[in-house]
Amino acid sequence: MPLDNLLRDAGAHFNWEYVVSIALLLAPAVVPGVLFIYSFIKEPRQFRNALFLFAALAWSAVLLVLRFNNYILGLILVALVLLTPFLTIIFLLINTVVVVKNNGFSLTSMLPFLMAGFLILLIASPAIVSYLDPDTHRIVVVLLGLFMLEGLWFSFTFVALLFYSWIYRILPRRRTYDYIIIHGAGLDGPRPTPLLAGRINKALELWNKQHQHGKFVVSGGQGADEVVSEAQAMRDYLLEKDVPLDAILMEDKSTTTWENLKYSIGIINNDWTASANTTSVDTSASSGSFAASTIGTDFTTAVVTSDFHVFRCAEYAHNLGLKADGIGSHTKGWYWPTAFIREFIAITKAHLWPYLVFASIYILINVLDYVFFFLGVL
Repeated sequence: MPLDNLLRDAGAHFNWEYVVSIALLLAPAVVPGVLFIYSFIKEPRQFRNALFLFAALAWSAVLLVLRFNNYILGLILVALVLLTPFLTIIFLLINTVVVVKNNGFSLTSMLPFLMAGFLILLIASPAIVSYLDPDTHRIVVVLLGLFMLEGLWFSFTFVALLFYSWIYRILPRRRTYDYIIIHGAGLDGPRPTPLLAGRINKALELWNKQHQHGKFVVSGGQGADEVVSEAQAMRDYLLEKDVPLDAILMEDKSTTTWENLKYSIGIINNDWTASANTTSVDTSASSGSFAASTIGTDFTTAVVTSDFHVFRCAEYAHNLGLKADGIGSHTKGWYWPTAFIREFIAITKAHLWPYLVFASIYILINVLDYVFFFLGVL
């Protein structure tokens, strides 16, 4: 058969084992790379994009070292892998002191310290496991093994999201927006805090850049320790900046980021419909009056918040069916690590299934190992 002869000739001239080994070597970079390109083109506001991209880049770095077979390059890569956790721990401890000094002692202020403690325990866990007798400390060894497994995934996703959220923030935005949602933050009496003022000023900058087209949606309820709602404080701030009252829509019932977007979508839908019908619309929010089930697609929307908060807002908007670009305002450098750790924890809570899968498989393997050992099979 001609095909048989062709394959026999190919086998004589090609080392198929070499081809397979090369394919297996490239697959960890190529497969996540292709998945990232497909997923990013389909929807850039997805957490999985961060994982695909970082996995592809990390393995590509390994391949680069192998390709050039350069001792110095390999040494630099190994040094980065080994030193980065220790440098990160030192940085987090220093940052804790700075944050507590500026913001006072609180659980949020202690997040860098807790993150440093997590890294210390993760690094020390292999040494602890090797020191313990697995027969007399079986449960402790199993729990530490589970901690290491989950900790490695936690660390991988943290770095991946840190990198991807930066890429998402610097993506070019060339649209003219019909609505600019401003996410609320804490108040200083009836006035916006510097953090919230930064968000409002960023939204104003965007509005002026598009020749004052579109409307603001100021979104934020009234906390127990606040004298007015965050939406009210933002509206007053915008009015002081000579923004017309009819260019400001208020959403003053939300208490979470999810509610910020959900209730704002309802207000935008009502306003867009009313504008199309040339009828008036009440611009005050009510958590029971506005639904996000039916979202218009003709208008364009921007979500303005602090830079550390951009990706989570964008992902939530995607989950709610709102096509919106996330735009971030500048955050003081000393506060950024604390804020991002808090954001990462919130995003992780929404993507817990890999942790549950890893834990289930790990526990099942250890239970089976114990059963087989007890039965004398192993």
